[in-house]
Amino acid sequence: MPSSPELDENDLDTIPPPQPVFHAEQALLGALLLDPHRLGDVTGISADSFSTAAHAALFAAISTVPPPDPAEHANTTWLNKVLAKGREQNRGLTVSYLHDLIQVCPWSRHAPAYARMVEAEHARRRIRAGAEQLVQSAHDVSLPHPVQTVLDEADALAMVVDDIAARFPPRAGVLPRTAAPPPAIAPDHTEAVQEEQLLLATATAHPADMESVQWLFPDDFTLPLHAGLWQCLATLTRRREPADPVTVLWEAQQRGLLDDGSDPGEVLRLLAEPVGSVEHWGQRALQRSLLATADNTGRRIEAYVRDLANTPFQLVVGARRSLADISSIRTRWQRATGTVPPQRPRPAHTTRAGPPTTTAAHTARSVRATR
Repeated sequence: MPSSPELDENDLDTIPPPQPVFHAEQALLGALLLDPHRLGDVTGISADSFSTAAHAALFAAISTVPPPDPAEHANTTWLNKVLAKGREQNRGLTVSYLHDLIQVCPWSRHAPAYARMVEAEHARRRIRAGAEQLVQSAHDVSLPHPVQTVLDEADALAMVVDDIAARFPPRAGVLPRTAAPPPAIAPDHTEAVQEEQLLLATATAHPADMESVQWLFPDDFTLPLHAGLWQCLATLTRRREPADPVTVLWEAQQRGLLDDGSDPGEVLRLLAEPVGSVEHWGQRALQRSLLATADNTGRRIEAYVRDLANTPFQLVVGARRSLADISSIRTRWQRATGTVPPQRPRPAHTTRAGPPTTTAAHTARSVRATR
C-alpha cells in the first residue's frame, strides 16, 4: 500500500492565512470563556454564525452549559464542562485551545463588538450562498420548470437580504464598491438564434400578433441584429404601415442595421420562414432573457460579496438593486404567461431609531393642539 504523502515545510506556504473574522471569532470565544456572564451581551449570532466547526461547537457549548456564579469568573469546573459538551460535536477541541482563546482575547468587555464582526461575516456568507444557488439554478438544464425555480431562488435570496437589513439597516448613499463580475463562460446561442429567427419571421408574417407580445423587449434578444429587426417590426405596426420582409428590410436600412455588413438577402430569407405562433416564440425568448438576467444578477452579487471592503450595509443595497432587475422581468413574464402568484410578505421598512415616544408626550401634544 502506498504511504500517505507527508506535508513538506514548503507546503505550509500554500495554506492561506486565516481571514480577519477567524481572529474575531477567537476573541469572542476567549471573552466568553474568560467572562461567561458576557454571553447576555452577545446578540444576533448563533452557532451557525461561525466559520469553523470547532468554533461553532464551542459557542454552542458555552450557550448550553449553565454559567458559574455571576460573582465569579470562569473556573476550571465550568471550563471542563464546556469542553466536554463541545467535544460531543467536535472531537478536535482541546484544553490547550481553550486556554489559547483566552490568551488571544484583547478585552473581554469588547465581546459585543467581536460578535458584531462575526455576525457581519456570517451575513456575507449567507448572501454569497444565495447568489451561488441563484446562478446554479439559472444554468440547470435538468429543471422541469426553470423559470419558477429561478424565481423561487431569487425570492429566497431577497428574504435573506431583508433579514440581514433588519440587523444592518442600509444607509442612504452607501453603495457597494463597483466590481465587475468575472466573465461568464460564453453560452451556446445556436438554439436561441434559431428561435429568434423563427419569432421574427412569424411576426413578420402575422404583424397583428405583435399586439399580444408587448411584454417582449429588444433587450431580450441575444443578437443586436435581431433586436433591431424587432424594433423595426414594432415601429411598422405602431405606424400601421405594411409589414413584410421587404418593408422590414427597408426600415432596417434606415436605422443603420445593415452597416455592419449584414447581407440584405440573408435578412430577407430570415424573415420569410414563419413557423408556429408569435406568442410561443416570444415566451421562449423571454424565458431565456429571464434566466440570463438571473445569472447576471447572481454573479454581480457574488462580485460584491467577494470584495471584503463592502460592509453588510453596502451588500444589502447592492443586492437589492441587483434583484430589482429580476423583479422587472418577472412582471413581464407574469403578463406573458398569465400567472400572478401571491406576493410574498415583506418586512416593514427599517428606519433608524429615534427618540422614544411616550404616552405623556402624545397627551401633551394633544392638549396643546386643542388650546
